[in-house]
Amino acid sequence: MTAYRLSSGGLVNRSRPLSFKFDGRDMKGMEGDTLAAALLANDQLLVGRSFKYHRPRGILTAGSAEPNALVTIGRDGRAEPNTRATVAELYQGMTAVSQNRWPSLKYDIASINGLLSPFLGAGFYYKTFMWPAAFWEKVYEPLIRRAAGLGKAAMQADPDRYEKAWAHCDLLVIGSGPAGLMAALTAARAGLRIILADEGFRLGGSLLSERLSIGSVSTDIFVHAALDELQSFENVTLMPRTTVFGWYDDNVFGAVEKVQKHVPTPSPDLPVERLWRIAAKRAILATGAEERPLVFGGNDRPGVMMAGAMRSYLNRYGVVAGQKVAVFTNGGSGYRTALDLAAEGVEISVIIDTRSASSDPAPQGIRIIHGGTVQATKGRYRISGVIADRGGLDELIACDALAMSGGWSPIIHLACQRGAKPVWSDEKQAFLAPTVGGEMEIAGSAAGIDSVSGCLADGAAKARRVVESLGRRAHEAEMPEVEGDYEQSFAAIWHVPGAKDKAFVDFQNDVHAKDLGLALREGFGHAEHAKRYTTSGMATDQGKLGNVNAAGLIAGMRGVSPAAVGTTTFRPFYTPVSFGALAGTARDKRAQPVRESPLHGWAKKNGAIFVEAGLWYRSAWFARPGERDWRDSVDREVLNVRNNVGLCDVSTLGKIEVFGKDAAEFLNRLYSNAVLKLPIGKARYGLMLREDGMVFDDGTTSRLSPNHFFLTTTTAMAGEVMAHMEFCAQTLWPQLDVCFVSSSDQWAQMAIAGPKAREVLEQIVEDDISDAFFPFLAAAEVMLKGGLKARLFRISFSGELAYELAVPAGYGEAVADAIMAAGKAHGICAYGVEALNVLRIEKGHVTHNELDGRATPDDVGLGRMMATQKPDFIGKRLSTRFGLTAADRVQLVGLKPVDATKEIRAGAHLLKEGAKPSTANDQGHVSSACFSPVLGHFIALAFLKSGRERIGEHVIVWDGLRGEEMIAEVCNPVFVDPANKKLLG
Repeated sequence: MTAYRLSSGGLVNRSRPLSFKFDGRDMKGMEGDTLAAALLANDQLLVGRSFKYHRPRGILTAGSAEPNALVTIGRDGRAEPNTRATVAELYQGMTAVSQNRWPSLKYDIASINGLLSPFLGAGFYYKTFMWPAAFWEKVYEPLIRRAAGLGKAAMQADPDRYEKAWAHCDLLVIGSGPAGLMAALTAARAGLRIILADEGFRLGGSLLSERLSIGSVSTDIFVHAALDELQSFENVTLMPRTTVFGWYDDNVFGAVEKVQKHVPTPSPDLPVERLWRIAAKRAILATGAEERPLVFGGNDRPGVMMAGAMRSYLNRYGVVAGQKVAVFTNGGSGYRTALDLAAEGVEISVIIDTRSASSDPAPQGIRIIHGGTVQATKGRYRISGVIADRGGLDELIACDALAMSGGWSPIIHLACQRGAKPVWSDEKQAFLAPTVGGEMEIAGSAAGIDSVSGCLADGAAKARRVVESLGRRAHEAEMPEVEGDYEQSFAAIWHVPGAKDKAFVDFQNDVHAKDLGLALREGFGHAEHAKRYTTSGMATDQGKLGNVNAAGLIAGMRGVSPAAVGTTTFRPFYTPVSFGALAGTARDKRAQPVRESPLHGWAKKNGAIFVEAGLWYRSAWFARPGERDWRDSVDREVLNVRNNVGLCDVSTLGKIEVFGKDAAEFLNRLYSNAVLKLPIGKARYGLMLREDGMVFDDGTTSRLSPNHFFLTTTTAMAGEVMAHMEFCAQTLWPQLDVCFVSSSDQWAQMAIAGPKAREVLEQIVEDDISDAFFPFLAAAEVMLKGGLKARLFRISFSGELAYELAVPAGYGEAVADAIMAAGKAHGICAYGVEALNVLRIEKGHVTHNELDGRATPDDVGLGRMMATQKPDFIGKRLSTRFGLTAADRVQLVGLKPVDATKEIRAGAHLLKEGAKPSTANDQGHVSSACFSPVLGHFIALAFLKSGRERIGEHVIVWDGLRGEEMIAEVCNPVFVDPANKKLLG
């Protein structure tokens, strides 16, 4: 027991004391406490430092809007910075550390910033860090990065588990206060599948903090009875410790459940947090209302607390914030706090009411100053008094805590996350939720209802509306009477003029009233502009406390209603969500899905070294004993393909089946070259362009029957090409009879390349694949020996005699084994994507190194594939723009070093001989480079201005990153077999 913990009362378990540490100091709490409640009970009023001025800060709220009490909880990999002490459930052995201070919380060197505050006003960073320009990288940026942030991220790996899950329900009730409980009970009794979610670890919402009687029983007994009834229904799921953070399309809600954040040692069998995606037919938003601070001088000092929060710590946790409390209010909330405190023997020094008169009941004998304000507070680490203004006369009133209440703002963030804007109500002096349609109902205080009895009735009424909309019948139950009920009436006041200290609007980001005035004077009076100029509303509470006051202040300065100012845009997340919860099980090697080719097993047993290529694991090369490094393996593979035969896994290519009587016309419009009259049994290389005339992707199209085509795309662009085709079919040409489906995972596809490729394939294919019956660019279904149907394509990426064989994915490894066995006598080897890259560069074939979104067909030497005689195709019109046909555009060329011992690297820039490196002198760049084992030196593909006219010219290859420079000769990009004799052999 302490001077600030009552000897009785509250809803904590007094038989279960808990030990914890704060900044190394041993403290005691009780089961059922939040960390903030336990800190108050231990007279730890100072909990943090403000972001900019490092002013001492104390606990301000009792919920998720807390801007000050942000601490780091846990050790090592479990250390979680910026945790709100007001919602952190206390557990045995908890370790908490304050943040944003050095060397200690009480003595913080950076508090000197308070003396510099005249120079640190709104927008100072925009003005200060502009000059001199040379200071940015060396001085300004390092200082800003060092000062940025509050807590520090842990460097150790997080040892805990996280997971994701889906849930489905008829009705999601968000919030478990009076409206939420009655909504859930009404809908559950009607048989709906209900999920009741609340961020608190104990359900009941505001009812846990009030001294009322509902149906002749106390609020906690009423809550207990309601929860018991809800738990008796099989169609009800109760989800405490669950914050619904986002409302998305199709009435899907994002929520985070804290599964083990309240236990000393999490079980490895359970996640610590679970991310829920809740698909609800309907939702009821019963999130209540947030109490607004009053904006007056010194409103941020430790000991200044929201009146509702002070009432919550008293009634729920049995903790008082001070021994002598002053109240500053513009409505009934301050009076209710004074009544509850006085009932526990706490001295109330004064109630200062901004209204000239009020009918709110007050403790007997308590002094009330009507029409008064607080001008300033006294004290440093705890207030010692307030300076009250009584009609122009200042009076110092002693106190050690101040309860303030500036009215209430409905918590409507979720209702506005899909674009609808809040609506200002002059009657309620608050922003109310917009009409969002039948998918979501707003109930209780979130809808502006002022009383507990009104919230109970509204929750039931909104639930009956939902039940009826889903075709069920809801019975109207009698509402219990509420004794000691109240209405949250108040008279809004946005700013106390004449403040003798900074009057804060956004506590965490140290934005005060004068900052907003400066923003307005400098032309940033729009709500969104003021937010960004002053950083008001950009802290972890996302403006829950300060945004309405900020809107009111700006409105007052502009002489308009808050309706004309509005609010900033509400977006997920409602409260901060950990990266662990968002990642779920996707961490370490599971950080992203892993796709293994159907030939992965074959590649692995043949010694493949794998590389991650997008989502795929692809075989990069096949190491053999005695080879020193990857280059040895790749050189061997390339030479073997050129001289004998090799097998390469190309299953990762995108594969799309296209059907329909208009399939040929559809593809003819997609590709820049002609496809309409492609003969059955033939394949064709094709280019897809973007609307702007740049190459989108390349691949092959094979016609297997009159209305059946088979497309391949590059591995990287498979998804994008499929999406592009969907867009074209559904939006551009919906009249065409065409359908298509991705079959990338259905086929194992392998390239068999080299002068002996036909000899190997003839041993496993029943059909005649001689040059006469199966020439270059043939495509057909074939039968393999043993009765397996397959598809065979005579296409080549290596420039050799080559085929691609596609078999059902489940047979891929067996077929590859059979090919390797058949090719053993012919010297077959497995080759990977590194060798494939060398083979294609030697042959001058382009990939997305060259097709990088900036290249036209002509740039890469494929201008003849623009079938300009076609009526139309995507990209045709814009491809004729002058800039895309200018004579000095970069064009694809080959490069070979004049000194054969030199290495050309991709990314290097090209200059004329004698030119100095500069943007003006830049002639192009190297897109791909490799060592050619066939030629015995490095070669490269490059883009050079007017390149095709400059064959034989020498250029400088300048690599500023590595500090290298060399002379290269411009040559034909086809380095090996330019006459294509091997390809057609």
